Amino acid sequence: MAVIKPDNYHDEQNRQNILKLRAVLDTLPPFCKTFFRGIEEYTSTRTRLAYAYDIRLFFEFLHEENSVLAKTDIKDYPISVLDQVTRLDIQEYLAYVSLYQKDGKDITNDERGKARKLSALRSFYNYFYENELIEKNPAALVPLPKRHEKAIIRLEPNEVAILLDQVEDGSKLTKKELEYHKKTKVRDVALLTLLLGTGIRVSECVGLDISDVDFDVNGIKIRRKGGYEAVVYFGEEVETALLDYLEERERILPMEGHENALFLSLQNRRIAVRSVENLVKKYASRVTTLKKITPHKLRSTYGTTLYQETGDIYLVADVLGHKDVNTTRRHYAAQEDARRRRAANAVHLRENPKGGE
Repeated sequence: MAVIKPDNYHDEQNRQNILKLRAVLDTLPPFCKTFFRGIEEYTSTRTRLAYAYDIRLFFEFLHEENSVLAKTDIKDYPISVLDQVTRLDIQEYLAYVSLYQKDGKDITNDERGKARKLSALRSFYNYFYENELIEKNPAALVPLPKRHEKAIIRLEPNEVAILLDQVEDGSKLTKKELEYHKKTKVRDVALLTLLLGTGIRVSECVGLDISDVDFDVNGIKIRRKGGYEAVVYFGEEVETALLDYLEERERILPMEGHENALFLSLQNRRIAVRSVENLVKKYASRVTTLKKITPHKLRSTYGTTLYQETGDIYLVADVLGHKDVNTTRRHYAAQEDARRRRAANAVHLRENPKGGE
């Protein structure tokens, strides 16, 4: 039997997702396993786990709100339960997830969150309906909630420079933070410069191994969402920051199983996504208090700058790893509109439109 090493970040994440999925499936009706086996070939473990959580929430809603179903344990529901659900039930479910309580905490979902939950339910129903295991497909009758696109939150060029300066000198950090800063400065400069200079996702960043960095071509090999590999190229600023860090990295003795990881925590383990989120928040809060800056906002900053410099939406989509260029276009529609407005005054029909001498 093959043993998966913890240092293989992506395989380890998949392993954990599979174990979590199995635990969730143990709380669901047996027929649900058929669905997850059916979608296994074209979905990631992360997607299937998210679907499982959403489908469990749906059954919990039915169990709580339907007096007949409340008498039966969720694990004992037959597949015929799906035919008992109406379009109204699903609409009430979407209203329910706007605000509900779980483990004593209030949980909310905006239009985007409700759309994701309905998409999971649509896939679930479609599978059984297309395989003629149920007679009705009420989920297909419910329209996706209208999503209101939010303005892109990003750093302006001067804020990017201030952020990186802050990471280097730590002048606005507290005394306690400065103690850690002495140990992590070179790593933090390399990490944030890489995020800002390539637009990679935080999960792609923490999953990097030393061997994924190729200075001959100034590229990094990353694992994209969906599991495919891609090479993203970086410029001189990223190259300098990475070389400085790797010089320091050579003097660090990693914990067993984390020898290949590019970025290490203070415990000499592969750095975690949450740790990167916290360090971005720490430094960015010293630059701007009006914007909530996360690693994803650094990705937006890169995407916006790249689009402003090139005007090539297809290039931005390719570099950011968007499978559908329309996803990119939605994000950067404001920039496209601004470019179109500039076109209004770019062409002059007469030297003196007002008819002067």
